[in-house]
Amino acid sequence: MREVMKRQAELGELSIGSIVLDPKSRDDIPKLLVGLQYIYLNRELRDEVFSILQEVIPRLADGKKASDTLGRPGMEQWKILVLGVVRLGLDADYDRLQELANQHKTLRQMLGHADWYDQQTYELQTLKDNLRLFTPEILGRINTAVVRAGHALLKKSPDEVLRGRCDSFVVETDVHFPTDTNLLLDAVRKIIEFSAQISDKLSLKGWRQSRYSLRQFKKLYRKIQRLRHSTSQEESVRQARIQEIREAHQDYLAAAVGYLGRARETRIEVLTTPAASLCDVAMLSELDGYLVHAERQIDQIRRRVLQGEVIPHHEKVFSIFAPHTEWIVKGKAGVPVELGLRVCILEDQHRFLLHHQVMEKQTDDQVALGMVEQSQTRFPSLRAVSFDKGFHSPSNRQALEERLELVALPKKGRHSMADRERETAPAFLKARRKHSAVESAINGLEHFGLDLCPDHGIKGFKRYVAMAVLARNIHRLGVVVRERNARAKSTVPEPQKRAA
Repeated sequence: MREVMKRQAELGELSIGSIVLDPKSRDDIPKLLVGLQYIYLNRELRDEVFSILQEVIPRLADGKKASDTLGRPGMEQWKILVLGVVRLGLDADYDRLQELANQHKTLRQMLGHADWYDQQTYELQTLKDNLRLFTPEILGRINTAVVRAGHALLKKSPDEVLRGRCDSFVVETDVHFPTDTNLLLDAVRKIIEFSAQISDKLSLKGWRQSRYSLRQFKKLYRKIQRLRHSTSQEESVRQARIQEIREAHQDYLAAAVGYLGRARETRIEVLTTPAASLCDVAMLSELDGYLVHAERQIDQIRRRVLQGEVIPHHEKVFSIFAPHTEWIVKGKAGVPVELGLRVCILEDQHRFLLHHQVMEKQTDDQVALGMVEQSQTRFPSLRAVSFDKGFHSPSNRQALEERLELVALPKKGRHSMADRERETAPAFLKARRKHSAVESAINGLEHFGLDLCPDHGIKGFKRYVAMAVLARNIHRLGVVVRERNARAKSTVPEPQKRAA
């Protein structure tokens, strides 16, 4: 049975409340652990977070949740939360996280291990499997509880209103720069590898020289890479080079079509082989996905190179391993294009992130109203929000003004007299001056792993972003707690300090 945290303390185990963390350390680990320690020591907050963590249960192959009373006990959910927060808070990969979980003294104390008695270690695959149990919904609810606890520490009164600032940035996916030819190479490479693997397992013929086949296909790709359109003044030279490029692409496409045909034959053989297991058949679904990618790239290369057609942007895919990747041009100096997804965040004046949204094929003006509505659902005291011009539209401004007391949303283009009066009002100018502070939150999130997402799939991307936001807020909570403790210590009278 999986427990949020083990009930019986072990010999030599230090209680979480007794863990001593260096208050002067400038590293991120003590700040994260102070925030986690506060969550555990605040009974009301701990009960709320633990009740949410009870929903972190593995799912079976058919999508159903595993039993919470049968089978071997899994890792406690508190440990999963601690390790997930540390991973994103330090922008660490799983190898570094494993080293910290096995060797870092105070982190192991936070995980509930005794210093000298408990020799339990964490395997790499164990960390990967357990940290993937989180969902963005569960992390979002924990994040709301953490932010409310932070507000309780910082708000001067319960009726104090929240003022937010909203902006978006790009979280890149871990992909190489895409061209239709190298995407076809990726697809054919995976097709050859999958076909050879399953053929070797079932003793099927046809892929004995799979490595040689892949090398030959790469040679055709390298030949295309080296060819450039001629800049000669003679028309005959330019046409000869164009013809050479066309022939190289024709050879490349012919080889790809041949490998696809062989892979389809192998697929039929697997389905008709009595020795094939359910796992073998499941592998065919992944092979089918790469076949679809290869067919699309063959079609686009043929249309672009051989027929001279311009491929519409909406038909393009920028990675076969991360198909959710988008081609984003934000006009930044020195950054012509970014490959990833936009993420919109809303930060309050206390530097807590109230809400975030992963924007799939959306622009800023399409998420402005939704960001405010979702944030007010969780935090009804939100009364003012500032935006950039990219969020502006007449309908947005009208809808936001109905929900907020102050909407600092600059208008695009020509301004009327009413627009100038609205944007020169003292409250509007004050909100706009403070809006740039949201860039600090974006920089902090990029420091917390949101410069590039290494997790796979759109689900992994959303989970990774949600965990980074939670880690950022727990880090902020730890900073607030440390500052409060420092102020309390500085106000103790000198005689009491000497007596202590």
